Amino acid sequence: MKKNPLVAISLVALFFLGSQWVSAQNLDEKAKAELPQRQESKEVTQMLDSGEHAENQQDDLATTANRDWDPWESFNEKTFEFNRQLDRYALKPVANAYKTVLPEPVRKSIGNAFDNLDVVRRLVNNLLQTKFDGAGREVARFAINSTVGVGGLFDVAEKGFHIEPSDRDTGQTLGKYGVPAGPYLVLPLLPPFTVRDFFGFVADTAMYPLSYFIPIGATIGLGATQRINERAQMIDKMDGIEENVIDLYGSVRDAYLQHRAAELKR
Repeated sequence: MKKNPLVAISLVALFFLGSQWVSAQNLDEKAKAELPQRQESKEVTQMLDSGEHAENQQDDLATTANRDWDPWESFNEKTFEFNRQLDRYALKPVANAYKTVLPEPVRKSIGNAFDNLDVVRRLVNNLLQTKFDGAGREVARFAINSTVGVGGLFDVAEKGFHIEPSDRDTGQTLGKYGVPAGPYLVLPLLPPFTVRDFFGFVADTAMYPLSYFIPIGATIGLGATQRINERAQMIDKMDGIEENVIDLYGSVRDAYLQHRAAELKR
């Protein structure tokens, strides 16, 4: 009996379709089994993407904030590095030698004397900020330390009479009267500022009384001595900071801006 080729072809086709249907059913069951895992994987991916997006948003906000109050960052960083190298190879070695030669009580007395001479700045700015209690304390401190304290070498006002200083400067005063801080600024051989604090620094320097009575050379010498004395007092406190801080420039800038903002509130 001859087999009809069409029947044979039909049987083959039915067998093929049946096997495909069984495979499709198996795949469908497998897909259903894997669906929760895929859903969970999708949720995890979405969480990671959202976290990365939030982190990117925070980075963008930080970058925008940096541009707002540090638009001269490129110049400031270069100047900061110049000052840092100057401190490392010049000021710090001199301060170390100064610290070795002069014992701590002598260095402390020298610092007290410079601080006593700076009374005009503190007194004027206390009055301008209507801090009359602070102004009164500054007058009392100057009178006691200049006499009993032997020209300001000893802080008898604080140690003996518990009269605390009231440190105020022109940068704070300008801020109290609504002058905006302006951009962050780093200049050679000077501490960090905002633009407002730089103009305040110029005004404060003009209030230093000895500069009107001694030659310019002596004024510069006294200023250098004061800076070396201050650096010698800070050597132990600053030791190791550069090695342990990754972004020293950013850390100094942020600490300065936060400190000045806090001072305006007190």
